[in-house]
Amino acid sequence: MPPSRRKPAPVRASTDSGFVRVRGAREHNLKNVDVDIPRDSLVVFTGVSGSGKSSLAFGTLYAEAQRRYFESVAPYARRLIDQVGVPDVDAIEGLPPAVALQQQRGTPSTRSSVGSVTSLSSLVRMLYSRAGDYPPEQPMLYAEDFSPNTPQGACPQCHGLGRVYEVTERSMVPDDSLSIRQRAVASWPTAWQGQNLRDILVTLGYDVDIPWRDLPRQQREWILFTDEQPTVPVYAGLSPEETRQALKRKLEPSYQGTFTGARRYVLHTFTHSQSALMKKRVSQFMVGSPCPLCDGKRLKREALSVTFAGHDIGTLSQMPLLELAELLRRVAEDTSADDPAPTPRGQPTAKAAREQRIAAGGSAHASAPDVRRTANRSPEKRLAAQRIAADLLVRVKTLTDLGLGYLALERSTPTLSSGELQRLRLATQLTSQLFGVIYVLDEPSAGLHPADGEALFDALQQLKEAGNSLFVVEHDLETMRRADWLVDVGPAAGEHGGQILYSGPPDGLADVEASQTRQYLFDSRTKIERTPRQASDWLRLEGVTRNNLRGLDVSFPLGCLCAVTGVSGSGKSSLVSQALLELVGAQLGHAVSAADGEEPSLEDAVLPATEGRVVDGMQRIRRLVQVDQKPIGRTPRSNLATYTGLFDGVRKLFAATPQARRRRYDAGQFSFNVAKGRCATCEGEGFVSVELLFMPSVYAPCPACQGARYNPQTLEVTWREKNIAEVLQLTVDAACDFFAEEAAVLRPLRLLRDIGLGYLRLGQPATELSGGEAQRIKLASELQRSQRGATLYVLDEPTTGLHPLDIDRLMAKLGELVDDGNTVVLVEHNMHVVAQADWVVDIGPGAADAGGQVVACGAPHEVVRSTASSTAPYLRAQLQR
Repeated sequence: MPPSRRKPAPVRASTDSGFVRVRGAREHNLKNVDVDIPRDSLVVFTGVSGSGKSSLAFGTLYAEAQRRYFESVAPYARRLIDQVGVPDVDAIEGLPPAVALQQQRGTPSTRSSVGSVTSLSSLVRMLYSRAGDYPPEQPMLYAEDFSPNTPQGACPQCHGLGRVYEVTERSMVPDDSLSIRQRAVASWPTAWQGQNLRDILVTLGYDVDIPWRDLPRQQREWILFTDEQPTVPVYAGLSPEETRQALKRKLEPSYQGTFTGARRYVLHTFTHSQSALMKKRVSQFMVGSPCPLCDGKRLKREALSVTFAGHDIGTLSQMPLLELAELLRRVAEDTSADDPAPTPRGQPTAKAAREQRIAAGGSAHASAPDVRRTANRSPEKRLAAQRIAADLLVRVKTLTDLGLGYLALERSTPTLSSGELQRLRLATQLTSQLFGVIYVLDEPSAGLHPADGEALFDALQQLKEAGNSLFVVEHDLETMRRADWLVDVGPAAGEHGGQILYSGPPDGLADVEASQTRQYLFDSRTKIERTPRQASDWLRLEGVTRNNLRGLDVSFPLGCLCAVTGVSGSGKSSLVSQALLELVGAQLGHAVSAADGEEPSLEDAVLPATEGRVVDGMQRIRRLVQVDQKPIGRTPRSNLATYTGLFDGVRKLFAATPQARRRRYDAGQFSFNVAKGRCATCEGEGFVSVELLFMPSVYAPCPACQGARYNPQTLEVTWREKNIAEVLQLTVDAACDFFAEEAAVLRPLRLLRDIGLGYLRLGQPATELSGGEAQRIKLASELQRSQRGATLYVLDEPTTGLHPLDIDRLMAKLGELVDDGNTVVLVEHNMHVVAQADWVVDIGPGAADAGGQVVACGAPHEVVRSTASSTAPYLRAQLQR
């Protein structure tokens, strides 16, 4: 067995039971490291991005704990699992069971929600089943009858989606002044296939040269909505008159063409196409609206007729968790308060009253309503309500304590950030009462405002005090300062990292000069002193209404770097990533679309449109660019090299070698997406799936190409003594040296290195990239363009996953964009970044209904004087460091 895949030596009893002892760890870039890590402590793994922190915490410690667990499964399954390898380490002693809480995007379906991830929905359904108020003579329903994901509970009209879809004339023909020849039917395919359908209409006798609106209604409806598919002769390239003459003379046609109605084409393409791009295109012609049968609540009417505390389960699931907690508290503490009195005729409903309080500037949460015990509720039902509500309250309070009180149970996971998802999983663990476990967390502070970080630290302390160990990969300096132990990995990224620079209490890191973390944790020289840029003009928005933003007026300075801040859930992303993008995009004449490679689904959430307008500043904006954290692709075929376009230049270099020319290989030979060059066994994937029956499938390197992705003939061609697979294994840093004399390839490589991605491999699959890494790859691709100024760049938390050193590199690049005459607006929680902004817009003061207002705006040194801002104290501390 190769030494790089040696199985760890048998574990001996540790001489010191308080430590996990790692010996000879070589996973990824780790350089045969030895380290002792204390248990029952908060241990933070630090180091620049790509230094090897995650390779040690997740790739070695967690992976080995998982391997030991798999040793207990059936031998047949164990034999298959061994194919994926084991951590490359000599020995690990004193390792307890481990639970990983990683930053992973949610399941791309609205059927996965906050309630399902936390299991709260199961308890809520039990609450309605056992303690709900039923209409007279309705039999009791089971818990599954209250689930939109079961046949028993799903609304029969929308099948539990909450929305119905239709393809309308307005959606398919956005401009009825155009003729069919001018592509009035926008939903039809482009290029030849669309021309084919237009030629068929000519044969059928339709006038394709008059405005669409002048066609008889009967003709318009047949063209759009017919399910008929007549096959007729097509005379390509002939005019309508020439086509009529050819038909009369029965001339030989160019071919026989089959007609497809516009709606039929849209629905068939969305349902059956394997192309995400095609699905994405036709989805824009499908109009979604709330299901009229269930009012968008996804359930059968029988389930919605059952109420608890005056709310059906659909309404209760839409409540912010803070509001739900208040309702549950009244039920858990006093069962006489679980049913509000009926609303008298003429009086506002609870929802309307809440909206009236908000409009008047008050709180969304009123005092407990006048409630009375329901006469027909039995003692058994009251006891069930109290017990279930008390259990729910404990779990919901854990979520609100973690700063997630603005979320609702029905909020779908695709709309959550990776940081929010990780905190949901953390909350689940807090109520699990496990003991003696190592929790391995991946940047739990990601997406958290410093004010919310206090609650996170309290949660981590609870887990530790319960007898567990916490191994946290983190870049947040405050988390490092509060740790019991630091393990600093470095000194740099990739092959220049992988060493343990320090392992001990935090204060000891101050003496380690090789540490890149030390200077930010202890060195005052990182203090920020700069004069903010002055705005060249202002982009002014008025009446912005979206989510918790209500009639907001806000201005952004042009020619500056503007940071939008506020506590989690205050409305920052609603303002920047939704309202700003939509309003400016509409002014520029284009809609903001999903990230490349993202496959649409009918289950994707349909967000309400933004209300508001741009009143000034558009004369200074010619282009809008969104750089978000969505994946650059959903399969391993998409990677850093292909997304940035640098792989095109690499393949051309290989195709130009004498060896390739002799064999008549073109650039396509060196693409793992083309049959002629890729491995036939794995079809260029580099791995094969291993089915494990009752366990999730695992992936093993392809037995034919050993993960190289190419066939042997292609791998025989080399450029500078490396084949194409070996080039894909190079890190960005190494590739900069390797392609030093190839300008077309070197330019994107340098940009990737300059924004802190030098440690990534060129062939790093998109599925292995974090949201922050995907965002910076998109930014590097954008930076390759010629800068002409007057572009508005919008970024959502670009520092996610970045070490302070890499943040400085990123800020330097963003500064260059601004200096070239562009504007950068970013949502950010990192005070080191906010302090470097030219202008700050602070949204708040709280989350959800308590937020949505501009609390403070101005240069950083002006915002710190605000007494209403939750951001001001933390920004002040940053500026004073």
